[in-house]
Amino acid sequence: MPTSYQPSLSKSTFLMGRQCSKLLWFRYNAKDQIPAPDQSQQAVFDQGHEVGELAKQLFPHGIEIDTKPGEFDAALRLTQDALKQRRPIYEATFAFGSGYARADILVPVAGGAWDLVEVKSTTSLKEEVHLPDIAFQAFVLTGAGIKLRKCFLAHINSEFVRQGPIDPQKFFTLEDVTKPVSAMTREIEEQIDAMQRVIGAKSHPDIKIGPHCDNPYTCPLHDRCWSFLPEASVFTLYRGGTKCFSLLQQGIQKLADIPANVTLTDNQSIQRSALLAGQPHIDRPALAAFLSQLEYPVSYLDFETIGTAIPLFDGAKPYQQLPFQYSLHIQKSANSKLEHVSYLADGPADPRPEFMRQLRNELPDTGSVVTYNASFENSRLKECCELLPEFKPWLRKVTPRVVDLLLPFRGFRYHHPNQNGSNSMKAVLPALTGKGYEKLTIQEGGAASREFLRVTFGDVTAAERRRVRRDLEEYCALDTLGMVQIVERLKELITKEPA
Repeated sequence: MPTSYQPSLSKSTFLMGRQCSKLLWFRYNAKDQIPAPDQSQQAVFDQGHEVGELAKQLFPHGIEIDTKPGEFDAALRLTQDALKQRRPIYEATFAFGSGYARADILVPVAGGAWDLVEVKSTTSLKEEVHLPDIAFQAFVLTGAGIKLRKCFLAHINSEFVRQGPIDPQKFFTLEDVTKPVSAMTREIEEQIDAMQRVIGAKSHPDIKIGPHCDNPYTCPLHDRCWSFLPEASVFTLYRGGTKCFSLLQQGIQKLADIPANVTLTDNQSIQRSALLAGQPHIDRPALAAFLSQLEYPVSYLDFETIGTAIPLFDGAKPYQQLPFQYSLHIQKSANSKLEHVSYLADGPADPRPEFMRQLRNELPDTGSVVTYNASFENSRLKECCELLPEFKPWLRKVTPRVVDLLLPFRGFRYHHPNQNGSNSMKAVLPALTGKGYEKLTIQEGGAASREFLRVTFGDVTAAERRRVRRDLEEYCALDTLGMVQIVERLKELITKEPA
């Protein structure tokens, strides 16, 4: 049954309006044309919910305003009843004018006043998004008759290290934002009025694409608004930044149409020249020098990791990337058959001790260890050794042997037009070898992490768990096999005479 109160702006839609008035218009007038959150975004929302639940323990014995979405009248009524009890309130709901707000936590303090606590799953205050969020809430609550003493942001303490059960007092940092929020609330009413005019317009405002499309978040209308651009647009320019928007303002959409008098970096010039030539740029002497450092046995190594807001295991920080899987392809000599070994954690225990034991046992004691973006693997191994110091002597011997396969591509010693300015392995492998990830169920690291967490800690059938584990093995194996194929192709290129 519909409620009698139908507010226009919530804090989330208010923030939409601040980012882009076109998005705001679509939210109220063509909501069905806004794509639903993808799995990656949903995972962020889910972690935020978990952090929010934990934050309630900072102010225990509170009252939950537990209503279904859209039941505004019920939420308002239950909140008014809860206010009389002078206990912490979770999801307290208020309406004022054309806005409404659900406060994460409302805490009673002396003199009949309340403190507003907004909970975020970030590890710091992000002023451009958190302060307007809290200011909107403060405006609505004050307008609804709530006497606010202070406003706080409860965010994750980045230095927290789990040891046993999570202590909310140590996990969270409470940051007093009363002063900046108070200054900002004076502008809220005017902003709401402007947003109401946008919502009531017959058509959406004509907003050109710009940096706001990805700040503070990537807009759900991004693909729609950017669809006019050609595939190899100026926005594929390597580290183009504001230069891309400047070129667009000059009417230049295609990378190939960038005039010769536009100042480009060396790498940007290589990218543009390769596109115009319709063939890859190849620096054969530099590639030969890079490949000459490879010593047999050559081991190709890749990790998959999980990094949750609330650490799952002792000795872990919030969002710390913990390796749960590796793939290792080994080529003992130039003509030897390729060998493959792997590890995938099984069960809900901390995967790091067994991960390190298996890797130490299976990684050859000599020869090159090839990774793609070596700083990632090196950092994870170093972090594991902080937890497991018995592996430090072994790591000291491994680290000098690591060769980063990303380097010749990041240095544009090779660049194919089909890479579109990207040097990630997902761009390099198909451009260089014609092979890719499109046939796999799991096609990128974020999905691998989410699927591992789902089947390891979620309620799934044994058959589903086995299926996902096979998918994980297949995905990680292609990462290392792909590196083998890249190296083989580079060897072919340096022995081939230039055309």
